[in-house]
Amino acid sequence: MELSLVLGPMKSGKSLDLIAQMAPLAYSRLSCAVVQSSRHVRDDKIVSRTGASVPTIKLDTLEPLLHSTEDVVAIDEVHMFTPADVRVVEELVLRGTRVLACGIDLDHRGELFATIRALLELGPTDVRYRRAVCDRCQDLHAAFTQVLRNGVPFLEPLGASEPLPDDGTFTYEALCRRCFVLPETAIITGSTVPRPTRS
Repeated sequence: MELSLVLGPMKSGKSLDLIAQMAPLAYSRLSCAVVQSSRHVRDDKIVSRTGASVPTIKLDTLEPLLHSTEDVVAIDEVHMFTPADVRVVEELVLRGTRVLACGIDLDHRGELFATIRALLELGPTDVRYRRAVCDRCQDLHAAFTQVLRNGVPFLEPLGASEPLPDDGTFTYEALCRRCFVLPETAIITGSTVPRPTRS
């Protein structure tokens, strides 16, 4: 069983990491498939901020992968799929397919995406957490993705940690713990630092 995850906020280099893992395979005898959720409408390929890119197949669910014979499957923006799709990932790795997946681990409220939680519960062989530069204070340990609607943090709860559409409705910031705006109902442990507020 080989399942590798690359997790982190926006702008943390997850896509570049996935591209770097996939690039050498083009010169191997292994057959590969690279997929993205059809919810991801910004482009038709994995594109890193360095300009490197890899073409992808858009899927509504991961179910079609059960009928594929690829040696390696790479899944970009895996948090945009549902926890039910994790069953497909499990079946793939059990039958010997190498699965590489990258995605945002924490949602717009700072909570673990349900899909990411289900993937972690599979006991992946490798998990790498990437961090970004905070868009507010330039701290080097940004772990959160703040979602903004009309410039204001979007904090409304969504069903089953549902991912937001990447269609231009929202904008995103990579933020550190101090700059990230949490919902008022969030429980903060081990810290006396007050939560930031914005008008």
